[in-house]
Amino acid sequence: MAKEEVSVNWLENMAFEAEVNGHKITMDAAEAVGGENRGPRPKPFMLAALGGCTGMDVVSILKKMRVDFKGVNVKVTGELTEDHPKYFNKMHVIYEFTGKDLPMEKLEKAVSLSEERYCGVSALYKQAIPITSEIKIIEE
Repeated sequence: MAKEEVSVNWLENMAFEAEVNGHKITMDAAEAVGGENRGPRPKPFMLAALGGCTGMDVVSILKKMRVDFKGVNVKVTGELTEDHPKYFNKMHVIYEFTGKDLPMEKLEKAVSLSEERYCGVSALYKQAIPITSEIKIIEE
């Protein structure tokens, strides 16, 4: 079984540095809660993980389908609970495709394959929370 590992090292105050695949990312809290705002908060990385995972799948699938797109932007929003511990109780993914005469049926197929078969982040999150999505085309 394959394993992944990250190291998260305390820097000072509320700041931590994560090493992920050889890349360093500083995370910090907002000044209002004792941080210095030196980096993003940890929870939004959950949204970024979903966006990156499904985005990479979709691009790979569309290239195999020979869809000529100019751009792909994946926006992920998460709704946090109000009480502690605060966690995302739902997420919504917006796939924005830029190009000319893009075939909606192929875009839908690529998104569906990612969401239902390939994206491990989506598979894990869906066990705990609902994830919805939509597709937008930006004609160029």
